[in-house]
Amino acid sequence: MASIRSCVSVNPAAAVTPVKYKSARVGAAGLDPKGLRISCSSSSSSLAAGGGDGCRDAGCASSSGRGSGVVGSVGDGWWGRRGGQRERAVAAMCSAGMEGVRHGAAAVASVPAASASALPERAKVVALVAAVMLLCNADRVVMSVAVVPFAAQYGWSSSFLGIVQSSFLWGYVFSSMVGGALADRYGGKKVMAGAAALWSLATFLTPWAASQSTIMLLAIRALFGLAEGVAFPTMSTFLPKWFPTHERATAVGISMGGFHLGNVISFLATPIIMSHIGLAGTFAFFASLGYLWLSVWLFNVESDPLDSRTISKSELQLILAGRSASKIQGSKFPSLREILSKIEMWAIIVANVVNNWGYFVLLSWMPVYFKTVYNVNLKQAAWFSAIPWAVMALSGYVAGASADFLIKSGFSVALVRKIMQSIGFIGPGVSLLCLRFAQTPSVAAVLMTIALSLSSFSQAGYFCNVQDIAPKYAGSLHGLTNGIGTVAAIVSTIGTGYFVQWLGSFQAFLTLTAVLYFSATVFYNTYATGDLIFD
Repeated sequence: MASIRSCVSVNPAAAVTPVKYKSARVGAAGLDPKGLRISCSSSSSSLAAGGGDGCRDAGCASSSGRGSGVVGSVGDGWWGRRGGQRERAVAAMCSAGMEGVRHGAAAVASVPAASASALPERAKVVALVAAVMLLCNADRVVMSVAVVPFAAQYGWSSSFLGIVQSSFLWGYVFSSMVGGALADRYGGKKVMAGAAALWSLATFLTPWAASQSTIMLLAIRALFGLAEGVAFPTMSTFLPKWFPTHERATAVGISMGGFHLGNVISFLATPIIMSHIGLAGTFAFFASLGYLWLSVWLFNVESDPLDSRTISKSELQLILAGRSASKIQGSKFPSLREILSKIEMWAIIVANVVNNWGYFVLLSWMPVYFKTVYNVNLKQAAWFSAIPWAVMALSGYVAGASADFLIKSGFSVALVRKIMQSIGFIGPGVSLLCLRFAQTPSVAAVLMTIALSLSSFSQAGYFCNVQDIAPKYAGSLHGLTNGIGTVAAIVSTIGTGYFVQWLGSFQAFLTLTAVLYFSATVFYNTYATGDLIFD
């Protein structure tokens, strides 16, 4: 470890003195990332797993003493390597004025032994976000499986089945546009909590609504979509506040891994639960999980790390130093005309539209596809449908970690986003074209698995790109793009039903979806950027 200049010469046998901050609480006003002033005095020391050159730039007075007494740098990695220090006799005392944290500055903090093994707050945050995204998707998929017995019970046609499947998108399209703005204004904690409470209620009421009337069922499913529509834009607002830029794609990958895992759990569990407690009991079971999550979320998470009472100073400094800096203070939200005048924004919109088109075709129709084309029963269809989503949950994390690694290795943000998005569209397009040659459900499941696992790379492409070009308005702009993409999802979900009823085959619609994937790849690679557009 590099030596540092000492202000005071101290007896090496002295006991450890922890870092002393002038303020016991780091306030929001004093953390603009512009600089960190530290003055240190330390003796000779040796700290295993210490971090950085403590006071190299602190301007300490020179003396004959030398030391290396940094315990916990701001540059600690993804989960914050805070344990493992072997402290010898050392005396250190730092006085830090926290007017700001310079990007890349090494902040000095002494980690108490009692908290050395504590889990970083952002690990807890991403775990809870992944959990709610899991429930968000699991509650959707319950209907995708239950629609088969519903159709048999109430005599629904294929075209009406498509209308029922798309009805939750009617509410989703509106709330996804405003969800980001609500999260920006009221905080991700409150908005996500309210949304989860409402969609869990709608999940519980779905079987009752189906027994009442068609209109009541469609209304409840629209309410369900209205609540779920805020989840993605709220996540887009929430995660950038808790994760520095070089960890963001990984955080999104973990959260989306939970989302896709919701497909797996729901596809596999729903037929089993349904066979034991019936349709109403199945919906009630999944609704209760939402309220269980809510009780944990409300007491363990804050919308911003600045408001957290349990976060360590070193972790807070790491997060703030890694946030995207705004060049213009007090700038207003761009007008809709200004947003739509940027071709870089259209690259994200087009990618979102095509991604939603393909995703909802597979999500809504996969069980019906396996039952119709290969004549498998509901439980077998659930297994074949679940396998692709299980692999997608893992590949989404791999995509995020790979993107962050490339960015930290020096590749430009724009290039990384384009690479990830190309994989996310070309892979599914080729796989869907190959489905026409699948003769068995096993081969079809393999192709579906390839399609969905590669499509998850879009999470490190256009999905994170909104945060690159407009970090201050990521939630609102993601809501706007996702709202437009949801219109495409409604068209594709209903369109699939009419195509199947008209042509008696899924393949024509899957071929159209593949063509859209290829076209969007060209457009995104031509116009996407990683530069700041809206400040």
